[in-house]
Amino acid sequence: MSKFEVIGGKRLKGELVPQGAKNEALQVICACLLTKDEVVIGNIPEILDVLKLIELLQGMGVHVRRIAKGEYAFNACDIDFNYLDTEDFYRKASSLRGSIMILGPLLARYGYGLVPKPGGDKIGRRRLDTHFLGFEKLGATFEYDEVKGCFRASAQQLKGTYMLLDEASVTGTANIVMAAVLAKGVTTIYNAACEPYIQQLCKMLNRMGARISGIASNLLTIEGVETLGGCRHVCLPDMIEVGSYIGLAALTRSEITIKDVSIPDLGIIPNAFRKLGVRVEERGDDLYIPRQEHYLIENFIDGSILTVADAPWPGLTPDLLSVFLVVATQAKGSVLIHQKMFESRLFFVDKLIDMGAKIILCDPHRATVIGQNHESQLRATKMTSPDIRAGIALLIAALSAQGTSVIDNIDQIDRGYERIDEKLNAIGAEIHRKA
Repeated sequence: MSKFEVIGGKRLKGELVPQGAKNEALQVICACLLTKDEVVIGNIPEILDVLKLIELLQGMGVHVRRIAKGEYAFNACDIDFNYLDTEDFYRKASSLRGSIMILGPLLARYGYGLVPKPGGDKIGRRRLDTHFLGFEKLGATFEYDEVKGCFRASAQQLKGTYMLLDEASVTGTANIVMAAVLAKGVTTIYNAACEPYIQQLCKMLNRMGARISGIASNLLTIEGVETLGGCRHVCLPDMIEVGSYIGLAALTRSEITIKDVSIPDLGIIPNAFRKLGVRVEERGDDLYIPRQEHYLIENFIDGSILTVADAPWPGLTPDLLSVFLVVATQAKGSVLIHQKMFESRLFFVDKLIDMGAKIILCDPHRATVIGQNHESQLRATKMTSPDIRAGIALLIAALSAQGTSVIDNIDQIDRGYERIDEKLNAIGAEIHRKA
């Protein structure tokens, strides 16, 4: 298993260009299953999770052509359903949480689909009820095969309906939307997720011939169509990577420019960092993070301690709370980090405590961070990356610490960040990838 050897304590300076959005790429690649025509997608991040999904689709019979770096053509003119019963399919699909999103397109186009219970990050319960309740509302039936550990769904004809989602699940909304575009009649989805990833998926589907209105709101209306055609699509920059770089600049007291970030699609991310005292300047479509020796956490207007909490879009994405937490360890002041959606995502803080951070883990969802204002630097140590987002937070911590840190299980980081070591080394970091 690969690991990073990180020589910390270095100031970084230069420009970073974010990759395409991982979460968007997983959705729009699955959407290629909805048509027999060719779909070309650009700015695809060539990271482990995305490449695994592409391999999975190839096994299903999708013709995939790599046009250039990050640009792929997909043609799902003929799906091999026999492959869905193979050990290779089960192995690949179960290792990737995004594989659940093949079910909606298969159900819409062929009336049948199956997927093994998906894997992914170990960050607590991530239930799939929203997906299947939505499919049932559209007229599908599903069953869970306990022997094979897979979900099967079928329908003779999906029919449009009204549904109120029990949670604003991003992947659940994507899956249901992809099923509904070929359903007969009108589907109305209330409490739909409205993240930029979902907006991009809906815009792409409309270019393919779908009729989706209400994009960017939590109320989507979908008029079913008979067939969809091909299109060209370009993924947004990854806002999670953008936020990670802001946090990196703050904690290492570096001067970094993040290029072409699509500022309108970042939501409240820049302002959330500003509340921690981090200077974030907008220059065209770039973000400039100047070198700061100190940054002061704001209090609420009544003087109470600041709380940084995740929420469905347009609230703060839960994928960045790990980064906010590690940035707060060297701020001036205190902050409560409240991770509402996943009960195991804060369990990496013991590594930061080992490094000298002052953190009180209140319960699985909340941690109080007492910032040290760079008066006491984090110490280098050996640690293991438990998931993608905790992994990048630990890497940021290691880059700020004096001495040499070792991070094991960096495949978790590679799942979400493309060539992160090469990118950061180019602006002054010293990260060595070891087998």
